[in-house]
Amino acid sequence: MASSHSSSPVPQSNSSDAFFKKEVDATKRFRPVQSLPDVCPKEPTGNAGNPSNLHDSPSLVVDQQRWTIYHSKVNLPAALNDPRLAKRESDFFTKTWGVDFVDTEVTPSFYLPQITKEHFALYQQEITPREKVHERCKNIGTPKDTFDRTLLHSHDKSRTDLEQVPKIFMKPDFALEDSLTFNAVLPWSHFSTAGGKGNRDAASSKLLQEKLSHYLDIVEVNIAHQISLRSEAFFHAMTSQHELQDYLRKTSQAVKLLREKIAKIDKVMCEGSLRVLRLSLTRNNCIKAYNKLKLMATVHQTQPTVQLLLSTSEYVGALDLIATTQEVLQQELQGIHSFRHLGSQLCELEKLIDKMMIAEFSTYARNDLNRPLEDDCQILEEERLVSLVFGLLKQRKLNFYEIYGDEMINTAKNIIKQCVVNTVSQIEEIDTEVVVKLADQMRMMNFPQWFDLLKNIFSKFTIFLKRVKATLNTIRSVVFLVLDKNQKTRDLEDTLQKNSAKESMVDSEVAYLTHEGMFISDAFGDGELPAGAADAASQRNTSPNSEPCSSDSVSEPECTTDSSSSKEHTSSSVTPGGVEMMISDDMKLTDLELVRLANNIQELLYNASDICHDRSVKFLMARAKDGFLEKLNSNEFVTLSRLMEGFILDTEQICGRKSMSLRGALQSQANRFVNRFHEERKTKLSLLLDNERWKQAEVPAEFQDLVDSVSDGRISLPEKKPTATEERKPAEFLIVEGQKYATVGTVLLLIRIILEYCQCVDNIPSITTDMLTRLSDLLKYFNSRSCQLVLGAGALQVVGLKTITTKNLALSSRCLQLIVHYIPIIRAHFEARLQPKQFSMLRHFDHITKDYHDHIAEISAKLVAIMDSLFDKLLSKYEVKAPVPSACFRNICKQMAKMHEAIYDLLPEEQTQMLFLRINASYKLHLKRQLAHLNVVNDGGPLNGLVTSDVAFYTGNLQALKGLNNLDLNMAEIWEQKR
Repeated sequence: MASSHSSSPVPQSNSSDAFFKKEVDATKRFRPVQSLPDVCPKEPTGNAGNPSNLHDSPSLVVDQQRWTIYHSKVNLPAALNDPRLAKRESDFFTKTWGVDFVDTEVTPSFYLPQITKEHFALYQQEITPREKVHERCKNIGTPKDTFDRTLLHSHDKSRTDLEQVPKIFMKPDFALEDSLTFNAVLPWSHFSTAGGKGNRDAASSKLLQEKLSHYLDIVEVNIAHQISLRSEAFFHAMTSQHELQDYLRKTSQAVKLLREKIAKIDKVMCEGSLRVLRLSLTRNNCIKAYNKLKLMATVHQTQPTVQLLLSTSEYVGALDLIATTQEVLQQELQGIHSFRHLGSQLCELEKLIDKMMIAEFSTYARNDLNRPLEDDCQILEEERLVSLVFGLLKQRKLNFYEIYGDEMINTAKNIIKQCVVNTVSQIEEIDTEVVVKLADQMRMMNFPQWFDLLKNIFSKFTIFLKRVKATLNTIRSVVFLVLDKNQKTRDLEDTLQKNSAKESMVDSEVAYLTHEGMFISDAFGDGELPAGAADAASQRNTSPNSEPCSSDSVSEPECTTDSSSSKEHTSSSVTPGGVEMMISDDMKLTDLELVRLANNIQELLYNASDICHDRSVKFLMARAKDGFLEKLNSNEFVTLSRLMEGFILDTEQICGRKSMSLRGALQSQANRFVNRFHEERKTKLSLLLDNERWKQAEVPAEFQDLVDSVSDGRISLPEKKPTATEERKPAEFLIVEGQKYATVGTVLLLIRIILEYCQCVDNIPSITTDMLTRLSDLLKYFNSRSCQLVLGAGALQVVGLKTITTKNLALSSRCLQLIVHYIPIIRAHFEARLQPKQFSMLRHFDHITKDYHDHIAEISAKLVAIMDSLFDKLLSKYEVKAPVPSACFRNICKQMAKMHEAIYDLLPEEQTQMLFLRINASYKLHLKRQLAHLNVVNDGGPLNGLVTSDVAFYTGNLQALKGLNNLDLNMAEIWEQKR
C-alpha cells in the first residue's frame, strides 16, 4: 500500500530517472515510513527511541484545517529577485534588492533590545546534548560511499536482467487471447504438424519452455528484490492497517450510539412538533384547494356576467372583469385543463366589445349632434358618455374622436339645409315645385328674408358649438382624470419605495443590534426608538402567536378566494358634470399619449369652429353669385357685417381660437363693398361739382346738427329728428366751433359723405385701411376738381357761368378752409382704429392738408392779382392835376369798396385785413412807380400837395370800410427815399 505513494524516498529500480533525483541523508533513506502519516497520524517510525516524532510530521486528519510550514511553497531567490534593475551588481543584496539597499542607513529601533551572544547561552546548553546524540546516530549507519556503490551495482544488475525479457511481456495490454500476441510468444515454427514430432521439434519446444521459465525467474527475482527493499514499509503498512481497523470499529460504535440518541430525541422532542406542522400544512393546503375551487367557480361565471354587463352597456365593468379573469387564468389557474379555451374566448369577447363600443360611440355622437337645437340640455347622457370614453381609453382606441369629427361635419351641413328648408316653406312667393334646388330657392329671397335666415343659421351654429364644447370638455375631463390618476400612482410608488428603503435600513440596524447581543431598548432611549424599528419589533413580537391562515380569514395572501393576485386597484373620481367613476390602475397609457389625446380633442373643438365658418362661407358665396351682396346699400351691408362680426366673436369666445375663413370672406365682401361705396360717393361728388354754381347756399338744420355732433371730436351720424327739423329754418352760415363758414351745397354734402366714410369704419373695422385710402382719394379729387372749376375757370364751360367773380373765389377758399378744419379730426378718428404698424398711412392726410393750404394760398394770390391788374391799368394813366381827388383815385376807391363788399361776409375779418394789406402793398408799388415816372417828389411843392390830397382821399375811403379802420397803410413808402 505504502509503496505506491510518490513520497517514498527509496528509488525504484524500474524508473529510468531514479538516479537523477537529489541525494538525501543516509538516515532518511532507511525511513520509508515518513510518507505514511498522510493516512494515519499515529504510525510507528523507524526511530523507536524518540516517540515524540509521531507528532512532528503533518497529518491530513489533524492538520487539514490548520496551516503548517509544509504549506509554504515560496522560492526565496524568486522573492528576492528584482527584474526591474537594468544592471547586475556584484553584491548579492544590491543585485536583488537595489542600489539603495547598501547606501541607506537603517536607524536602530528604540523598542528592540540589543541581542548579544549571552542571549543564546541557554539555547546552546540545551541543544548540545541533542547534537551529540545526532552525531552518534549518523556514525551507526552504513558509510555513504559503500551504500552508494552497492545500490548502484544492484540497480545495474537488475536492469541488465530485465532487459533480457522481451518488451512484449512489459506491455500494459498484454493478452494471449490476441492472435498476434499469441503467435509472437509461441511461434508456430517450433511445432511441425506435417511430418510428426521429431527430435528437432522436441528440442525446440523444450528450448522455448526453458526460455520462458528463465524469463519468469528473472521477474520473480526482481520482485523479490523490490519486496526486500520495501519490507519494512510493507510490514509497517500492515501494522497501520490493523490500527486503522481498530479506529474504524470504535468510530462505528460511536456512530451507532449517536444514532440511538438521535432517534430518542426525535421521538421525544421532534415527532409531535413535526406532526403539528404537517397537520398545519395539510390544513393550509386544504384551504388553498377550497379557495382555488371557489375561484374556479367565480371564473366559470365570467362569461354570463360579461353578457349581463354588456346588456346594460357597462363596457368598463365588462372589460375589467375580462382583464381580471385573464390575469387569474395566467397566474392562479394556469394549467387547469377545463379552462384551456377560456382565455381565447375572452380575447374574442374583448374584440367584440371593442367593436360594440366604437359602434355605440358613433351612435351616441349621431344622437347628440342631431337632436333638436331647442333642447336646453347641453350634454346627452353624460354617464353613458363617460363610460364609453373610459372603455375606449382602456382598450387604447385613441382615435375615437375622429368619429365625432365626422359627425360634426354632417351635422353642420344638415343645420344649414334644414334652416333653408324651414325658411323657404314660410315664404309664399317661392314656388318649390318650379324651383327645385335649395340654392336657387335661397337666391329668390330679398335681403330681410335672407338676413333672417343667416341670423337663424348663426344662432343654430352657436348652440351647436356650445354643445360640442360641453361634450368635448367632458371627454377631456375624463382624459385628465386618467392622467391625474397616473401621476398619483407614480407618486405613491415613489413614496412606497422610500418607505421600503427606510424600513430595510431599520431592519438592518435591528439585526445588527440583535447580533451584537443588545436589546433595542438599550440602543435607543424610550423616546428615541424609530417608528420603523418599533413597528418591526412589534410585528416580530406578535408574529409567533399569530396563525398563518385561518378558515375564516380568507383575505390573506395565501388564502385568496377572489382575484387578489391581480394588481388592479380602483379609485373614485368625479367628472365636472358630477358623474362619479371608478378608475382602475390598468390604464396602460403613457402621459405623452394622454396629453396628445387631450390636445387632439381640443383641436377638434377648433375644427368645429372652422367647420361652422366654412359652411357659413359657402352659404354666403352661394347667395353672392348673382352680385346680391355687392348691391346692398351701406346700411344693409353694415347690418350684415355686424351680424357676421358678432358670430365670429361668439365662436372665438366659445372655442378660444380665431377662425379666418368667415373673416376672410367678410373681408373680401367688405373690399367689394368699399369699392362700390367709394365709386358711388365719388360719382355723386363729381356730379355735384359739375352742377355747382359756386354761390353761397343756405345751411339746413340737419347739417348744422351734423356739424355739432362732430364738435366734440367724435364723428358719428346723428339720428334724424323729423319734427324738430321741420320747425327750424335754414341758416345763412354754418357755425363750426363759433366760426361762421359760408359754404356751397356741394361742401355740405361732402362733409356728410366724409362722416359716412368714418361711420363705415366704425361699423366695419376690417376696412379701415381701405376706407382711409378711398377717403384720401376723395379729398384729393375734391381739391383738384374745385381748383379746375374755380381757379381754372372750368365752371364757365361746365355750368355756364359768365365769369369767375371775387365772390366765387372767396367762397371757394372758405369751403377749402372748412375741409381743412376737419382733416385733423378725421386723422385722429382713423389713427384710433389703425394698428401701430399702419400709422404710416396717416401721411396721406398730411399731404392733403398741404395741398389744400396751397390751394387757399393760390386763391388769395388770385384775388390780389385781380386788384394788381386794376391798379396797373388805372395808375398808368394817372396825372397829377386838379381837381382833387382825381378820377383815377375815385375809381380805385370804388373798386376797393366792391372788393370789400364781395369778400367781407365770406372771409373772416383777420383774413380780410391780411388780404387788403397785400392789395395795399400792390397799390403803393404801382403808385410809387407812376410818381417816379412823373418825377413827382416829396418836396412840399404843388404837385406834392395834389398827390398828398389824393392819397389822403384813398386812405380815408379804405379805412372807412368795415373792419379796416385800424389797418396800418404806411403810405409814406410811395415816395422815393433821398440818398
